[in-house]
Order: sequence, then C-alpha cells, then structure tokens
Amino acid sequence: MNQDKALLKVLRGECVSPPPIWLMRQAGRYLPEYRKVRATQPDFISFCLNPEAASEVTLQPIRRYGFDASIVFADILLTPMALGQKVWFVKGEGPKLEAVDPTRLNHLSTTGAMDHLAPVGETLSILRRELPSSCTLIGFAGSPWTVATYMVEGGGSKDKWAVRQAAWKDPARFDDLLSLLIEVTADYLIMQANAGAEVLKLFDSWAEGLPDPLFDRVIIGPTRAIIEKVRAAGIEAPIIGFPRGAGPNYVAYAKETGITGLALDHGVSTRWAIEALPRDLPVQGQLDPAVLKVGGAILADEVQRLRAAWKDRPYIFNLGHGITPDVPPEHVDQLMALVRASDH
Repeated sequence: MNQDKALLKVLRGECVSPPPIWLMRQAGRYLPEYRKVRATQPDFISFCLNPEAASEVTLQPIRRYGFDASIVFADILLTPMALGQKVWFVKGEGPKLEAVDPTRLNHLSTTGAMDHLAPVGETLSILRRELPSSCTLIGFAGSPWTVATYMVEGGGSKDKWAVRQAAWKDPARFDDLLSLLIEVTADYLIMQANAGAEVLKLFDSWAEGLPDPLFDRVIIGPTRAIIEKVRAAGIEAPIIGFPRGAGPNYVAYAKETGITGLALDHGVSTRWAIEALPRDLPVQGQLDPAVLKVGGAILADEVQRLRAAWKDRPYIFNLGHGITPDVPPEHVDQLMALVRASDH
C-alpha cells in the first residue's frame, strides 16, 4: 500500500492541502459513459456482480476527473440478497425487497453468502491493478440498521415506521436480525480488504430520526461489533462511518464505534461540528448535492466556505450525500478545479 496517498494521510490524522476529493456515487447515471455500459446489463444486481462491467464504471470517473479515491461499484443491498432475500430494482422507483418479518428469519442464512458476494472481490482485484498509484481504493457495505430497514420495509422508507415498530416491539427478535447482518457485513468487509480495498466505509443512510436508546442499540452497537470483528481478523484498513442525519449523535458515534473517519451529511451545522468533534478526527463531506447541481458562483462560494472551515483539520472533500443523476458532468469539472486550487 502506498502510504503517501493523500486520502490515507488524512485518515492518519494529517492535514492535507488541497484536501483529497472523491464523491459518493461518483460512478453513476450523471455520466454518459456509465449509461452506455448500464444499457448492456440485464438488471442492476447482475450489473453489480459483473466484475468486468463493475470495474469499468468504477474506473470511468477516475479517468474523467482524477479523483483521489475510487469506491467500488456495488450496492448496499447485495448483503440481504446474499442472505437469501429476494431483491430487485424497479426503474424510476428504486430497490424493492420481499419484506421480512424479524420474528421469522429461518429462510435467511450466512452460509454461502460470501460465494454470492465473491464477484465484488473480483472487481476489487481488477481495480487494484488498473487504478493510478495515487488513487485510494475504497470498499463498502451498508450498516445493519439501514439494511434492516430495507429488509423489513420492503424498500426505502422516509419514516421507517414498520422497522421502528419491529425494533421496539420485540427487541430480542430484532436483535437476531441485526446479529445476522453484523456477521455477514463483517465477513464482507474482511473479504473486500483482502481483495485489495485500502479503506472501508459503512453507510448508515437511515440513521436519522432515532431517539437515543434506539440509536445506541441499532446504530452504535452494531457498528462497533462489525469493526471489532474486522479488526480481530487482522484488517488494519481505515474505516469511515456515515450515519447520515445523526445530528448530535455524530459525537457518540465517533467516540464509541471505533471508526477511523467520520462522514458528515450536508444538514449538520459546520460550526457545530467543528466545535463538537475532536480536532484530530478525520472528517469527510458536507457539500450539498443541490449546490453541485446549481454550479457556478454558488458552488464556488460553498467550496470556499468548507475549505476554510476545515483547513486546519484532517478533511476529505465530498458531498453530504450521493451525487444525483441530473448533475451536469461539467459541474464536477468545476468542483475539481475549485477543490484543487491553492489555499484561499
């Protein structure tokens, strides 16, 4: 591993100027070259599990923009698929799952799960060979609460009504589901690190709106358990955690889970985060994807604000959520120029 890579320096607690940059969902529908490859694939799951196609679209934004990191093209819902749950994607609607009852999990099993996920390891191996030496390779997985939300709700859910009820009503049974997800997620991250991922990331996209006792139980506890399992396997790769929408609970998450770096969404106050989080904690994110869509002077102002705010801290430039399909590719060119410019 090249320890001089900018992103790895930041994750060791160093301040790097200009900051390294990559974007969540940087391989995606905003790029015409991505859409061309996507049109050749029978369905989204097959696309994610096709090492040649997945590695190609992972490399596309690196060729076009020269990001400092490349995140493997995959999806957080590959883990429930690997456990035996039916998962599919509907155009214009997103992911759909055959909803599970947390009290009836006999049809789900970690046995053979890594066989289903092995193509992601193959993709990572290809990427380690093909990526520029300065580019850091990131592997990832969905965190148990977020994946459980999709599994119980049968898809995305703004209020998480069914999964919240399940978590409160029968904690022991719900914890059985979380335990299953902790095991498969840890195994999956270990496999990715062994296949070549230099950094790992946990996405908890549905962390918003949980009262403290539930946040501690379904977000902090499972995250800590996964990281302990990964470390026990001898994996030393930095781990970035992203509990989107956690608000003040970002502090406890950073302190109690064992993460190396913390990704912040665009809704959290920058002023608050700078005061509340440890100065030596590597931080990532915060740019509103809507600002990237708007571009121009507004984008320039926001990049300047974030760079100035975090200039004395270990900081990775990124969005506060994934890039949207309607972003003009030239706006990403503008973003790259702004971030890579000399200090303001």
